[in-house]
This record gives sequence, structure tokens and C-alpha cells, in this order.
Amino acid sequence: MSGSRRVALRIQGKVQGVFFRESARVEATRLGLSGWVRNRSEGSVEAVAEGEPEMLEEFIRWCHRGPEQARVDGVQRTDGEATGEYRHFIVERTS
Repeated sequence: MSGSRRVALRIQGKVQGVFFRESARVEATRLGLSGWVRNRSEGSVEAVAEGEPEMLEEFIRWCHRGPEQARVDGVQRTDGEATGEYRHFIVERTS
């Protein structure tokens, strides 16, 4: 886990009902990241990802676009130290 970082994201816009979560899971898995993504009750999508810094930055850039049908208005990010608590990247239930 040497060099791994953690980022928490809140993605706002038209991001629910457009396959954002599943598309994010596929992208994060492709990049070798672990963590989770879920819808929030107020309409945003929340994600926590851990992995190599370059791969996290690529995932964050993807989150600024999202899948084709999404419209991302903003992404808030909080950086931190990786905890290693996740083995895969999964879609969680709405919070």
C-alpha cells in the first residue's frame, strides 16, 4: 500500500438515473482502485476511492465528465491517507 492515497468525492448535477455508479465502478476497477460509490438521497453521488495517486487523478477527471448521459455540475474532493479497508470497488446502496 506504499504510495496509496484516498479521496472522497461528492459529484453533483444530473448524476442519478444515468448509470453513473456502475460506470464509476467499471472505471475505478479498470484503474486498479478500491472503494465504493453510492447515490445520496439529495441527488448527488458520493464515492471513496483508494489507490495510486496517478490513477486517483485519472478517476477524478472521469468523475468530472461521468458517463455520456450525465451532466456533472461540480465535484467536491477531500484527500486523505489510504486505510486499505477496501478490497474491490463496489456500488453501495443509497445513503
